[in-house]
Amino acid sequence: MVALFKLAVYVLVDAFRFVALLFRSTKSLRAENLFLRRQLALFMERGVRPRRLDGTSRVSLAILGRMFDWRQALVVVQPPTMIGWHRAGWRLVWRLKSRPGRPRIPFELRALIRRMAVENVSWGEERIADELWLKLGIRVSPRTVRKYMPKRAPGQPRGDQRWATFLKNHARAILACDFFVAVTATIRMLYVFVVIEHGTRRLKHVNVTANPTADWTPQQLREVMGDSVTHKYLLHDRDAIFAKHLDNSIKALGIEVIRSPIASPKANAICERVIGTIRRECLDWLIPISAVHLRAIFLEWVKHYNEGRPHKSLGPGVPDPPHRAMTIMKSGSRHRLGDGVVVLANSVLGGLHHEYSLALAAPE
Repeated sequence: MVALFKLAVYVLVDAFRFVALLFRSTKSLRAENLFLRRQLALFMERGVRPRRLDGTSRVSLAILGRMFDWRQALVVVQPPTMIGWHRAGWRLVWRLKSRPGRPRIPFELRALIRRMAVENVSWGEERIADELWLKLGIRVSPRTVRKYMPKRAPGQPRGDQRWATFLKNHARAILACDFFVAVTATIRMLYVFVVIEHGTRRLKHVNVTANPTADWTPQQLREVMGDSVTHKYLLHDRDAIFAKHLDNSIKALGIEVIRSPIASPKANAICERVIGTIRRECLDWLIPISAVHLRAIFLEWVKHYNEGRPHKSLGPGVPDPPHRAMTIMKSGSRHRLGDGVVVLANSVLGGLHHEYSLALAAPE
């Protein structure tokens, strides 16, 4: 790239010099030519060898040599070398003009083919070609489509639906659950059981126990599911706390149990993330005294999580936005409140968090 830029600059400079010489008199040009030839003869008498010519100088001499009989003026190289430069230039020109194969399709169409291949991992070249022809009126052969489809890197999974795609397609039907540990002020270890709904990011259930027995855990899940017909899958990890008979009791409710792969916490990422949120926004700032105290903390915080905390994954949005009794009119400006409107703050967990809302100002 640097060599091409240098070549373009030299050719452009020589072109300007040639145009400038057109305005000079013939007598002046002949005198200058004789002057330069005399100096060149001195170097030839002394036997001074010139440096090896670079590509830019070769192109310049080849172009200028087409304008006059260069054989009498050539000194730095032999005539066969100059002829070889001419032939190499013509070979390059014809190679560029007669490249084999079909011409490339427009860049926009290439980008569209790659986009359709990425967004629809199960589609092949024939399906994409049919989609372009029938829906968009663009006729491209499947072989051309295959040429511009993104190539799968070695070691990458095959082009079917991945785990993230499954979770996204069935988000409203998936419940995820997991345990984590909380420590009280008396150094007592408590187990916290969390159930979250993938689609709405709603915390469906949070409970605390000191002994998560084989009877206690299924009872918590039965309370969550009940007679629900919207949930079809329950996702949890392979912890020994989720015994086999627990999965069997859940399957009896018509729920399919999906166990995440071994040592793959990202497979249950949404539940793992909400556990991290509970620690960062709640337990890292409060010290529970007992299991009863911890349940009271979660009772208030879960309500804040579901009804007052914005979730980026929802747009942002709130899983259960509270119903407003009145509609607060906003002003037309992005940075100003409407007339007669005040901001109210509702304290959560003794001021650890606050929920803000608009209300009409009291008349004076």
